[in-house]
Amino acid sequence: MENLTVLVVDDEEELAFALAERLKLRGIDAEACTTSEQALRRIEDSVYDVAILDVKMPGMGGVCLMNRIREKRPSLQVILFSGHGSEQEREEGLGGGAFDYLVKPFDIEELVQTILTASGGSRKSS
Repeated sequence: MENLTVLVVDDEEELAFALAERLKLRGIDAEACTTSEQALRRIEDSVYDVAILDVKMPGMGGVCLMNRIREKRPSLQVILFSGHGSEQEREEGLGGGAFDYLVKPFDIEELVQTILTASGGSRKSS
């Protein structure tokens, strides 16, 4: 997974950093942050292949953040995830351009495969 870079954004700090560490163990260069504002700053300063965003965060949630990211980096693939996902949120996220929508808890191997597919540029059909 040469030079594959991922940004993980989740307001649950422990989860965000643990997920980034698990991705690093699988050869993915992953960074974590805990607010949408931090994520926007990082996206301005660094290049990522994929962003993994929690849907439910205080302030700007994942879908809104994805829309802001699209303004700055339209080619950045976004994977949304939620612990309390509804079908409406899933449809809103995928309809808004998310590559995929995962429900926690998800298998790390499933996430890695989704990241690899997303970074290859092929869109998952819903």
